[in-house]
Amino acid sequence: MKQIASLLFGLVLMIQAAAQDNPSTESQEAKMPELALVFTKTAGFRHQSIEKGVQTFREIGRKNGFIALQTESGEDFTPQNLKNYKLIVFLNTTMDVLNDAQQKAFESYIKNGGSYLGVHGASDTEYDWPWYGKLVGGYFVNHPEQQKAKIDVIDKTHPSTVHLQDVWMHFDEWYNFKDLNPNVHVLLKLDESSYKGGTNGENHPIAWYHEYDGGRVFYTGLGHTEASYDEPDFRQHLLGAIEWCLKRK
Repeated sequence: MKQIASLLFGLVLMIQAAAQDNPSTESQEAKMPELALVFTKTAGFRHQSIEKGVQTFREIGRKNGFIALQTESGEDFTPQNLKNYKLIVFLNTTMDVLNDAQQKAFESYIKNGGSYLGVHGASDTEYDWPWYGKLVGGYFVNHPEQQKAKIDVIDKTHPSTVHLQDVWMHFDEWYNFKDLNPNVHVLLKLDESSYKGGTNGENHPIAWYHEYDGGRVFYTGLGHTEASYDEPDFRQHLLGAIEWCLKRK
């Protein structure tokens, strides 16, 4: 938490220095850049792709006007600290990662208009916290071996899918889900006939979004492998999700 606080303080100093070096008119103001907190704590399985994913969020941020800061600590989930962030990303988190007080702080963040982006293992997280289950939109059950599958693009109007063709062939680890929230807007569905091991049937969503309890929420089941973060379509999928969460689109 001290590292995050020092980074934020450093950003403020940089902005103030820039403002002093470049005097502006009254109509021009130095603004704090948009910040995204990338949360990567794991209490269960730890994905090898986490570090590559964090790097990807940082690279996307540098090119698109936001700053991604990583934390492995639930101690950063306080009301005061979370106010600094326009977006909270759960990047391949697993199992119980927040205590009761930290959960309440995150709930308040969402209720006050905050945004959440869950990537892959984010649905393998906090099984004993029903509010979180509804937020993320479903819980992980199991998965078959990694393989290529056919993704049907259900909605191409969202910024996370507008760049895709009607069918997206992608290699990943495909989650089966339980307790799917029927109120989410599904963007991508898996065609279970195109791979082995799917158990959700004809309705197998793999990416969706909704507004929940005052905030914006996006989840994508993609992102297990390191290679996926080098794939242009997946990177654009993440960027579109981020821009929607940041209310840019």
